[in-house]
Amino acid sequence: MKKKIKVLQVIPKLGYGGAETGCYDLAHFLPEKGCKSYIATSSGALLDYVDKKKVKVFRLPVHSKNPILMLLNTLIIFFIIIIYNIDIIHARSRAPAWSCYLASKLSFKKFVTTFHGTYNFNNSFKKFYNSVMVRSDLVIAGSNFIFSHINENYSNFFLKNKRKLLVIFRGINTNYFNPQKILPVKIDKFSKENNIDRNKFIILLPGRLTSWKGQKIFIESIKLLSEKSDIPPFEAIILGSDQGRNVYKKQLLVLTQQYRLGKIIKFIDACKEMPIAYGISNLVCSCSTEPEAFGRVSVEAQAMQLPIVASNIGGSKETIIQEKSGFLFKNKDSKSLADCIALVMQKDYNSLKLIGTEGRKNVLKRFDVDKMCQTTFTEYKKLIELS
Repeated sequence: MKKKIKVLQVIPKLGYGGAETGCYDLAHFLPEKGCKSYIATSSGALLDYVDKKKVKVFRLPVHSKNPILMLLNTLIIFFIIIIYNIDIIHARSRAPAWSCYLASKLSFKKFVTTFHGTYNFNNSFKKFYNSVMVRSDLVIAGSNFIFSHINENYSNFFLKNKRKLLVIFRGINTNYFNPQKILPVKIDKFSKENNIDRNKFIILLPGRLTSWKGQKIFIESIKLLSEKSDIPPFEAIILGSDQGRNVYKKQLLVLTQQYRLGKIIKFIDACKEMPIAYGISNLVCSCSTEPEAFGRVSVEAQAMQLPIVASNIGGSKETIIQEKSGFLFKNKDSKSLADCIALVMQKDYNSLKLIGTEGRKNVLKRFDVDKMCQTTFTEYKKLIELS
């Protein structure tokens, strides 16, 4: 085996999403294991935090689905592989995966993909486009839910080519998502800036503003909660950017006013340090109406020792220990969501603390970022040893 494994990860943008943070964490983990680490991406807020002494970054238009640019990316990635003697190319999205796939064939290097979502398809062409994610030497599924989805829809690629498919749960930085590490002054500042009454029970729904994240279901459940008399005073926060979906945000604002919830629900565009947003909260919700591949919000909330209420679909069913570290409600059912929230709100301090303790214990045991990175590194080594 070579003295140093050289790994090139390719991702459209290096933002704050689950795929992006996983790429970032792995890129900084590999040098600790004596590897050379490289990232090819177009842009992203996390680029400002990349340690340039540990990780070399190539700025390429790998976010583009333009066939001409995808071919151009293929050539550039091929030359990067040759010049830097890359051993493994790891793609984390479909458009760049096609470029990586072709470059790996030209260079005879190992190709790895991480299947981060369900990648819906409604015709054979779209399914073919998605199939690049299972044309690699190693296919990583971020959850058992994704593993099952791949087997159900793309199993012929494995039967014919004997490719390897395995689950490596996503991990989060439990040192960063740690309630003990939050400075009280930052929580106070965030609360004052957004006029949050911390004497009330704070319910948080984080996530970009898009219909499948379930903001409308959440607002409807808050309406039902506002009619209850056996729960403490509360505020609800919808935290996330509309990312240009102005019409959808207006719909949410209109629905909030229609239900006369303007004094209860607050819309906040962003929080640069998510642990602060969790730090002001008493309960976190994940209301996605379509299956989450992993359910990062559910894991982050548990790491922050907070009760989590999430839809009973997708990855959340794997990350939450029902009625121990959180609660699952019936998907798309605002009454079920309201009932689950009320159940948590009616619990005493010690019961809530126990839920938080069990949640963090669950994350440390199964979803810590070091475990994810170590398992991925081990699989890299196996690939190199087989070549």
